[in-house]
Amino acid sequence: MAVVDLVISARSKEDGAGGHSKYVAECHRILEETGLKHVLTPMSTVVEGDIDDIFNIIRIIQERMYQMGAERVYTQIRIDDRRDKDLTIKGKLKAVNDKLK
Repeated sequence: MAVVDLVISARSKEDGAGGHSKYVAECHRILEETGLKHVLTPMSTVVEGDIDDIFNIIRIIQERMYQMGAERVYTQIRIDDRRDKDLTIKGKLKAVNDKLK
């Protein structure tokens, strides 16, 4: 299982102030449809699941941004992919919180 930190920034000439949030909202609609676990943060979206599934969804999201009128899509991906033990968003947070106690 992988945990992926995803930032997709889409823009068109017509986008004014707050134009980016419509793209973020659409990304989350797509993620909701997939059933992949995901968490919106103020700066990115964290997705948990099979790495192939996540890559496929990223491609779908990118294409959807262009369908919505984006002229440019900039994507940043950070991947934590473990195969020796379970890796989850919740587990990563717990590991840090345990050390804070």
